Amino acid sequence: MQSILELRHLKTLIALREAGNLLRAASLLNVTQSALSHQLKQLEDHHGTQLFERKSVPVRFTPAGERLLKLADTVLPQVAETERDLVRLAQGVAGQLRIAVECHTCFDWLMPAMDVFRGRWPEVELDIVSGFQADPVGLLYEHRADVAIVAEIDPDETVDYHALFRFEIVALVAHDHPLADKEFLVAEDFIGDTLITYPVPDDMLDVVRQVLKPAGIKVERRTTELTVAMLQLVASRRGIATLPVWAAQNYLNRDYVKAKRITADGLTGRLYAACLPEVSEKPYLADFVTTTRESCYLNLDSVELL
Repeated sequence: MQSILELRHLKTLIALREAGNLLRAASLLNVTQSALSHQLKQLEDHHGTQLFERKSVPVRFTPAGERLLKLADTVLPQVAETERDLVRLAQGVAGQLRIAVECHTCFDWLMPAMDVFRGRWPEVELDIVSGFQADPVGLLYEHRADVAIVAEIDPDETVDYHALFRFEIVALVAHDHPLADKEFLVAEDFIGDTLITYPVPDDMLDVVRQVLKPAGIKVERRTTELTVAMLQLVASRRGIATLPVWAAQNYLNRDYVKAKRITADGLTGRLYAACLPEVSEKPYLADFVTTTRESCYLNLDSVELL
């Protein structure tokens, strides 16, 4: 029997299993949902059997689908390992990635992604530049860092920006706060209250840059280095905090505070990996970006790929 199986088919099945549904799998693979559905239908028609149950959430595979997943779990890691070995033989890949971050919450997702990357590229020295960096891109020019995690693209910088993901930022208030019953908050709702943040400049805060400053509103700020301290202040009615959903999720699960959307459309943050052009050429840099995108998309709440 002639096989129509290709690596892309196996990658699709793995993505469907990891993402849980067709829409998220398509986003993970950067294809349209219709293209993904067509690819799977082609496989099912060729083999004369269904591969997964269409209405199950999360997706549930049939015995035929499980058998192909078993093949994918065997073949794809071997192909990826072989491709990395070929790069090592052709170019040599011993190197380093020193990562500088400008956001305190980055460590929540960066550390797991780094663990995955280390397993793929053990010969690449991976490290985080110590401490919070107010100007991580500046460290690239000084050759004190190889990758900077930043929230904005600056067209004046001579660096490459690799898109990671976007995410929702919510306002966190106490259960008995006057704003607790509002469907969403607008800029004027912050007037007269204290904004509790990490100790960073105003222009590094999305809520200030995207919401308060355009409305001409300046609020009092109180800062703390620790997320737990920030949420304790919120719970005791000392002010309002704004955090990515994933950074506050544990507290929301315990009903410690309440989350409110910021503006009717929600407040969106974005993250990019910036590096000098010569670092972009390194084969392991592309894999670091891919690993980070996939890890965060599958493991963080309210994340969409850029």
